[in-house]
Amino acid sequence: MDALPQHPLAIARDLYGLSQSGLAEEIRQAARRRDRRAGTTKQQVSVWERPGGRVPDAWFQQLIADVFGVGHDRVTVLGWPYWLPGNEAPAALGSGATVAALREAQRRAMLNRRTLVGLAPAALAALAQQWATLDPALAASATDGQPVAPEFVTWLESSVRHLTGMATVDRQHSAQLLDSYYETVVGLLEKSRRNQVTEARLFTLASSLAQTIGWHRFDHDHHTAAGHYWSAALHAAHQVGDGDRGAGVLSDLAYQNIWLGQAGTAIDVLDHALSRTQDATARSLLHLRKARALAINGDARACRRDLDAAEHALDSATTAPPAWCSWMSPADLAVDSGRCLIDLGETGPALHQIPQGVALLPTARDKTRAVFLTYEAETLLRQGEIDHSAAIAGEALMLAQRIGASRCVRQISDLARDYEPHLKVQGVEQFLSVVRAAA
Repeated sequence: MDALPQHPLAIARDLYGLSQSGLAEEIRQAARRRDRRAGTTKQQVSVWERPGGRVPDAWFQQLIADVFGVGHDRVTVLGWPYWLPGNEAPAALGSGATVAALREAQRRAMLNRRTLVGLAPAALAALAQQWATLDPALAASATDGQPVAPEFVTWLESSVRHLTGMATVDRQHSAQLLDSYYETVVGLLEKSRRNQVTEARLFTLASSLAQTIGWHRFDHDHHTAAGHYWSAALHAAHQVGDGDRGAGVLSDLAYQNIWLGQAGTAIDVLDHALSRTQDATARSLLHLRKARALAINGDARACRRDLDAAEHALDSATTAPPAWCSWMSPADLAVDSGRCLIDLGETGPALHQIPQGVALLPTARDKTRAVFLTYEAETLLRQGEIDHSAAIAGEALMLAQRIGASRCVRQISDLARDYEPHLKVQGVEQFLSVVRAAA
């Protein structure tokens, strides 16, 4: 498995060339400048940087902000750890910064860091609200560069459709190709001359590529980079007034927040996405993801209401859905409904729902299968079927490793801790040894 994701504080230290000891010393100096004392140590910084570690109190955050030159307003609005340098908020929609946002996403991804957090919840909520309320307008035409041949754009569109439609197992090999196409498209938007129609096609291409690359980064735990690519995709979709694609990007950002345990933010984002989405399949997926977030928050009644809405919308779909949700199927509805039941403490019914959905998945969706099998293993574990659970979890791990999905491997590794009290059960020790090898 890759190295553990970096905490935003560690990333900020790296940007300023500080070790943990060096940051501790800078904090002590910042306190002295305020005529106070701070007994900060390397060990204390280490605790702040651990996944799920202790959050510095307001006084220490003020001192850390002094070290990094961050204003108090940013600390207050974004909260820990989102205000730290290296995790800047995305540009506002409608600010004329679409091409800059596309380039900025690429610049951040070049840092190639695995990170523990995505976009700041406050920044993401503002971005979703802007998308739901601002009227898109095409940017004024072009620059002093060379004209773009429409035939070249057609070739790019065909190639990108092929790349973004690849089976899961093949996508791990396409990352560099996607990056090169993204570089080409953003370069054309920055430098070329084109008419309004060609410009709209290029922005649509950029949005599609940014959305797909965001998933690549997300699957490898590069959560900050994923968030910025998805933010760039939202900018580009909004630029050309593509409401369906914009809703899809918001859905991806919400899913990331669900994955990172930020259910409240996900609910707000999905409400905005639903406000401008008419396609039945798209609405089904948005309601399903909202149900997941509501289940995490323990709101059983609202969760069931959105599950019913998701089922009704999927049953009523009569037209071809947008490409971003064309994969949505009864399998997803069954398994995610089961996942909701797990979060609500109803493991018995979940054990019926999840295997039923897994059986319906096509082979091309192996990443989804790995996630769903992990849900099934967790359900069996809670039901006391330890040996069966370990076997299913082992299958999920092998699948996640084969397709190169670090995020799924980590999901299984996190679940593996719950098998430690059952070492004498058949298959458990073998499963845990495979997990240790993967780490």
